[in-house]
Amino acid sequence: MTLRELVVAYFQYYAIQAYLLLAAASIAVAVWNPPSLAAGAAAAAFTVLAYPLIWYLLHRYVLHSQWMYKSPLTARTWKRIHYDHHQDPNHLEVLFGALYTTLPTIAISVLPVGWLIGGMGGAAVAFATGLIVTCLYEFAHCIQHLSYKPKHPLLVEMKRRHMAHHFHDENGNFGITSFWPDRLFGTLYEREDRPAKSATVFNLGYTDEVAMDYPWVSDMSGGVAKGHPRKRAAANENGRSRQDAA
Repeated sequence: MTLRELVVAYFQYYAIQAYLLLAAASIAVAVWNPPSLAAGAAAAAFTVLAYPLIWYLLHRYVLHSQWMYKSPLTARTWKRIHYDHHQDPNHLEVLFGALYTTLPTIAISVLPVGWLIGGMGGAAVAFATGLIVTCLYEFAHCIQHLSYKPKHPLLVEMKRRHMAHHFHDENGNFGITSFWPDRLFGTLYEREDRPAKSATVFNLGYTDEVAMDYPWVSDMSGGVAKGHPRKRAAANENGRSRQDAA
């Protein structure tokens, strides 16, 4: 995949279009109700600086939680926002976050502080900044998961660490563009530091045994993810071929 193909695929996704439209609307609100220059800058700076920590906490303690699949009320959401992404990390349709989860999260994370800093205008600046930063995060996420080989050393490092999270051990390297929270909380790792591959890297601990007690994700997924997604796809294709031949 070339950089141009990556950019085209990225901007075609409805979530990115929605983020950009809402960011433009938020900027319009900030222009209509302008905060002071200092308040606007502070609201934007807070959002940019807080985002790596916010993402880390959500990724580690919500997306990798063991509670969401235990209720039929949250099982479908967990399946969509992270289980599907881990069981097939390169599947474009679940690569981006779902708007019904991302937009409330962005709003809750930045609007109150933006309002305290600069009223309605400060809140609008914070929300617009959060949406734009989310777009940048999602673009980096595309680079990490799609068949594009980055050249910049920083992007190469990001991709290497994130691929380890998806294909070696999901219990670490929770960052996307910044890994300082991983370093702070002791979850940053190199593959050589963890020689053994995690047995739950593709199913996040949602095993056959767990599914017996909490079956909702399994019922919606046609079973529990086992092994590398490419090998599962090949096995499924061979199974279909044998059925056709019979």
